[in-house]
Amino acid sequence: MNLSFFDQFSSPYLLGIPLLPLSLILPTLLFPTPSNRWIPNRLSTLQLWLFHLITKQLMTPLNKNGHKWALMLTSLMVLLLTINLLGLLPYTFTPTTQLSMNMALAFPLWLATLLTGLRNQPSISLGHLLPEGTPTPLVPALILIETTSLLIRPLALGVRLTANLTAGHLLIQLISTATTVLLPMMPAVSALTALILFLLTILEVAVAMIQAYVFVLLLSLYLQENI
Repeated sequence: MNLSFFDQFSSPYLLGIPLLPLSLILPTLLFPTPSNRWIPNRLSTLQLWLFHLITKQLMTPLNKNGHKWALMLTSLMVLLLTINLLGLLPYTFTPTTQLSMNMALAFPLWLATLLTGLRNQPSISLGHLLPEGTPTPLVPALILIETTSLLIRPLALGVRLTANLTAGHLLIQLISTATTVLLPMMPAVSALTALILFLLTILEVAVAMIQAYVFVLLLSLYLQENI
């Protein structure tokens, strides 16, 4: 029984056919498509407004030198948002519940921001390891602490995203199982758990969007320190 709680973290199959490629077709229908029209339709207008809003929010903490990263950060935001929301649909799989994928996104991007700072302004980037006005006896300890804090950033990014999505999916799995089991025995209690499941699903939709935003926002803040 316990193994069934973790079946959601494996790619689903139906009659030997993988369902993940089929489920990936749906989000592509929501992406903007090029058109020859001067005036786009309502869907394109809504998509462009959403992308403009996301880009504006991500570029707010950055100066002009960081605006060249707008395309990559916005694309990463849309990718994470699509994957996180896709995992809430039936017969789908959430790749961002895997720490390996999150670390594969977090580590290279964090390393890119660090190398950008070391290339463009090495003295300022290295100066972050030692706060101004530090007493001389505390210098070695603070350098060690700040270096550890710097190196642990990609791990924190990946673990945060993985833990939040995994915990929510497990709660949904547990409560939905309880709803199904209690239905023939205690219908009133089953209805109450179904209501809790509905509210939790709404919460998970919000968590999926917030975690995607937090992941990219923290990357933009790391970038701001190095440009």
